Amino acid sequence: MGAQLEVEAAIAIRDLRVTRGRSRVIDGLDLTVPAGAILGILGPSGSGKTTLMRSIVGAQVIASGSVTVLGLPAGSRALRSRVAYLTQQASVYDDLSVRQNLRYFARVLGTDRDDVERVIRRTRLSTVADRRVGTLSGGQERRVSLAATLLGSPEILVLDEPTVGLDPVLRVELWELFRELADDGRTLLVSSHVMDEATRCDRLVLVRDGAIIADTTPAGLLAETGASDAEAAFLTLIERRES
Repeated sequence: MGAQLEVEAAIAIRDLRVTRGRSRVIDGLDLTVPAGAILGILGPSGSGKTTLMRSIVGAQVIASGSVTVLGLPAGSRALRSRVAYLTQQASVYDDLSVRQNLRYFARVLGTDRDDVERVIRRTRLSTVADRRVGTLSGGQERRVSLAATLLGSPEILVLDEPTVGLDPVLRVELWELFRELADDGRTLLVSSHVMDEATRCDRLVLVRDGAIIADTTPAGLLAETGASDAEAAFLTLIERRES
């Protein structure tokens, strides 16, 4: 039964340990992520969110444990077109236009020009598609990076701090897009240190010092702590853990 559950889960992590030098960044973490939902990975800077996400996409050397994605070991060649990763840093070329960037990445992935036009429309970039990325605002550039991750219709999107540095309007627009993608059946992992974004997720994993201190829903988090908002709830959990 346990093996069957791991195959059906989008992501299954068992006893994950990651070290950096003599320090343990993640120590014995377990997590199962079902398909077709938005999982928010929240916590302060330096809590281990990026290390966890890198482990899921197979870009992180792990000390021990297992990370299974869509039934395969994380980083497997067969997952390259099924899992997309948006890093904190922009991964597009400033001297190329939006469309040129996306056509380049489409060739790398083996998709066609129709796919490029599809992601341009999906990320609402049509009005700037022929502008050089270097002339765009930070929010628009972030949207181009997101468009690149959507090429080939990956089943899992791992988005590391996708709204960092964006104004409130752009943040809302991106979260609306994330919801549309989840409604289409994609699985999204979205990390953030902005606690008010917790309410936009289907499920929350709160991370501190490389450990999960809560795995719940937005409503469940508030009910468990009696707090009025996610930030207050997170602080309450920390106080309980340290008392």
